[in-house]
Amino acid sequence: MYIHRAMEKTIEAVKSSFPVLLITGPRQLGKTTLLLKMRETQRRYVTLDDPLLRELAVTEPALFMQRFTPPLLIDEIQYAPELLPYYANRVIFQ
Repeated sequence: MYIHRAMEKTIEAVKSSFPVLLITGPRQLGKTTLLLKMRETQRRYVTLDDPLLRELAVTEPALFMQRFTPPLLIDEIQYAPELLPYYANRVIFQ
């Protein structure tokens, strides 16, 4: 059962103004569930809990971005902060 969150309205308002949105918070609060529920059908989901994808993101961020093009929902991005500049540049300058 999905529980609607007050943050949904804020996310809807912000996502139309900014090309990148980072949601942070304590573990197990439902951040991923919320974003998966709200995502558009064309937005792909990838999680860096997968060790092979995490290694690719850390060691070859440009290659990762070639494989997973925006729009993209990246879960557990804290494992690969190297992706942030690549992703932001790719989205902003498209």
